[in-house]
Amino acid sequence: MNFIIGVVVVFGCVIGGFVEHGGNVHALWQPSELVIIGGAALGSFIIANGLSMAKSTMGAIGASFKGTKYGKDDYLDLFGLMFDLFSIARKDGVMGLEREIEDPSKSAVFTKHAKVMKDHHAIEFIQDYMRMLVSGEMNPFQLENLMDIELQTHHHEGEALAGAVNKMSDAMPGFGIVAAVLGIVNTMAAIGGPVTEIGEKVGAALVGTFLGILLAYGFLGPISTGMERKLKEEAAFFTVIKTCIIAMVQGYAPLIAIEFGRKAAPTAFRPGFQELENYVKGKKK
Repeated sequence: MNFIIGVVVVFGCVIGGFVEHGGNVHALWQPSELVIIGGAALGSFIIANGLSMAKSTMGAIGASFKGTKYGKDDYLDLFGLMFDLFSIARKDGVMGLEREIEDPSKSAVFTKHAKVMKDHHAIEFIQDYMRMLVSGEMNPFQLENLMDIELQTHHHEGEALAGAVNKMSDAMPGFGIVAAVLGIVNTMAAIGGPVTEIGEKVGAALVGTFLGILLAYGFLGPISTGMERKLKEEAAFFTVIKTCIIAMVQGYAPLIAIEFGRKAAPTAFRPGFQELENYVKGKKK
C-alpha cells in the first residue's frame, strides 16, 4: 500500500505540475527512450551481478512493495511458540523437543502459531538450533556465536541485493543521457526539415534525460532504501529468536527466557510485560 501511495504522489506531482504549466502529457510518452534506458540498465545489472542475483533481486524488490512484514501480533505469536517449546524442554528435557522439531508442519505446538509458521526462514532457524540442543549440550557462547555468524551472512546477502539496486539507481541518470544523446543524433539527421518535426525530436531526446533522473530518484533509490528497511525488520525478528533461545540454554525459566526476547523486540512492536504474560498463559490453557 505504501508503494502504491508513493507512486501516485510521485506521478501525480510531477505530471500534474507539468500539465499545470501547459505541458502535453502525450509528449512524455516515448517508448523508444524507455527501451534504451530500461534495456541498458537491465543489461548492465546482469553484467555486474549475473542472472541468479538478478532473479533474487527481483524477488527482494517485490517483497519491498509490501507493508511491514512483522507487527506486534507476529511478535506475540513468536513468544507464544518460544514459551511452548521451552516449557516442553523444561518438563521433559531437550529430548522432549525432538518430536516437535522433526516436522513442524505436523507438530501440534508449531501449528498453533500460524503467523510464525508462514515465515519458513524463521521456522528453519528455530528448528536448526532446537535440533542442535537435542543432539547434545551446547555452550551458550558457542551457540550465540554460531547464530551471529548465520544472521550476519544472511544480512550481508540482503545488503548485496539492496546495494545492487542502489548502484543501478546511481547509473540511471547516465543511461538517460545516453538516450538523450541518441535522440539528438536522430534530430541532427532531420535538420532542414519542418520545425515542428525537429521540435518533437528534441523533446523526445530530453524526455530520456527526464526519465533517467525520475527513475533513479523517484523509484529505484527509494526501492533500495525499502529493501534495507525490510532487512532491518527481519534482522530484529531473528535477534529476538536468538535472544530467547540463548536465555533458555542459560537455564532461565520459559517466562523469563521470552522476557529477554521481549526486551530485544523493537519498541514499536514490543508487548508489555503483563500483556505478554497473559498471552502465553492463554496459549498454555
